[in-house]
Amino acid sequence: MAIKNNVKPDTVLKTFWKNNQRFADLFNTVLFEGNPILKPNDLKEVDTDVSSIIKFNNHADTVQRILDVVRKTAYGIDFIIWSLENQENIHYAMPLRHMVADSLIYLKEYNEITTKNRNGKNFDTSDEFLSGLQKGDRLHPVISLCIYYGKEDWDGPFNLVDMLIMPEYLKPLVSDYKMNLIQVRKSEDLCFKDQDINNLFELIRSIYNKDYNSFQRMYKNKELSTELGLTLGSVVNSQRIINQVLAVKEKGSDSNMTDPFEEMLEEMKKQEGKKAKIEGTIHTCKKFHITQEETLKNLIEEFTLSEDKAKEYIKMYW
Repeated sequence: MAIKNNVKPDTVLKTFWKNNQRFADLFNTVLFEGNPILKPNDLKEVDTDVSSIIKFNNHADTVQRILDVVRKTAYGIDFIIWSLENQENIHYAMPLRHMVADSLIYLKEYNEITTKNRNGKNFDTSDEFLSGLQKGDRLHPVISLCIYYGKEDWDGPFNLVDMLIMPEYLKPLVSDYKMNLIQVRKSEDLCFKDQDINNLFELIRSIYNKDYNSFQRMYKNKELSTELGLTLGSVVNSQRIINQVLAVKEKGSDSNMTDPFEEMLEEMKKQEGKKAKIEGTIHTCKKFHITQEETLKNLIEEFTLSEDKAKEYIKMYW
């Protein structure tokens, strides 16, 4: 009986990183050179919905924002908010998105403090009453990290200033906002203590780089979990591997994902062979001055492609 696939890649990724051991290891490795600044047992779950109403004079707007994974670490009476966002595609407004999300977290805490102060009438001066904050009130830091899983190198901005058009003499006057970003396809220098993260990142890199030897070395004679298989399938957008992993799980072989990866490897090789033939056909047509329109028809008939896919190949190889 065929398994109905209701797997949502976004949910799979969120679930993978909700594990406190992985979450802590990710931040420690990427931001703190492997030093154990975050400890899994200190991480507390925080509401990911940071939507808020922003008021300005007599105008109000609702801003909706739901983050992927958010954790809080407590140090005595103080704490730090750690925010994680998964990103499949290049987003050219990503620093702005991060700035808005972080600002909403700050705004949420500000509103909580002002509500507490107003309910308790904790004001000594009119300035404190006006702002809603006591002179000694402070907000807590928010540290965000974006994981970019895409095939292509990130060519978008890394900070707010990169998004702005302005003369050089104004740059020192503009407040910048830096974005912490990790590219999985360029993560080979990172060594995680959590083996699931190492396996996931290396498998993704080997697939993107068409490095079949590394792919075989990674899974051959190794037991990889169903969760890792589903996460990999979600990242590389392969319904085939997701279906195969679910099929293995249905049979009760939860711990051994060798068969799905073996089939996926063979499928990858077939796809590469097909692409090479398509590329050769396009180059031959171009060499003999066959029009793109005729080439398009040839590709559709010979390789059973959709018109859109055939056009994509022509754009790629012509």
